[in-house]
Amino acid sequence: MVRRNPKNPATRNTSRGSNPSASTGGGSGFVRIISGKWRGRKLPVKNVEGLRPTTDRVKETVFNWLAADLYQAKCLDVFAGSGGLGLEALSRQAEHVTLLELDKGAADQIKLNINTLNADNATVVNTDALSYLSQAGQAFDVVFIDPPFRKDLLSDVITRLEKNGWLSPNAMIYIEAEKELGAIDVPVHWDMVKEKHAGQASFRLYQREEE
Repeated sequence: MVRRNPKNPATRNTSRGSNPSASTGGGSGFVRIISGKWRGRKLPVKNVEGLRPTTDRVKETVFNWLAADLYQAKCLDVFAGSGGLGLEALSRQAEHVTLLELDKGAADQIKLNINTLNADNATVVNTDALSYLSQAGQAFDVVFIDPPFRKDLLSDVITRLEKNGWLSPNAMIYIEAEKELGAIDVPVHWDMVKEKHAGQASFRLYQREEE
């Protein structure tokens, strides 16, 4: 069952969200690892239209929220983009991270960055996230969901994660979405434990409780 919020319907729009820190000029930008074993490392980001890496300020807050949950966790980054969230999780001693990214150039850049870090516990899948999540899956302990803004993707992702076995009984789920979307429809057994807003984005952390 999914919570409904009739006062805050999803906004349908064909434009992507943007973030001024997503890239530097017309060329490739970079993401910085905030903490952990690769603290301070800067890694290149493929210049892809609509790519909107999570800002350092937001990322630091989110990973402070998750500090007690990442050690030896199996993590899934659903819309990996720059790979910044997944790589940060690896730096903070996640056991393994799977990163899903539709754009081949962006996916290839994440793979290069993983090789640069000599990490052998990450898997990058160049795929459409909704198609990938339509199959039966393994359970993940921490899931990052940061879809392109105004594409109306969240509901389908949440449904498929639940329906197809992608979540461990007490999984932590991070969702970043456009602020204008308002409250997000989530299953009744997802408890929101943290919420903040920054710029155009709202970011929330949920904990799943086994039904």
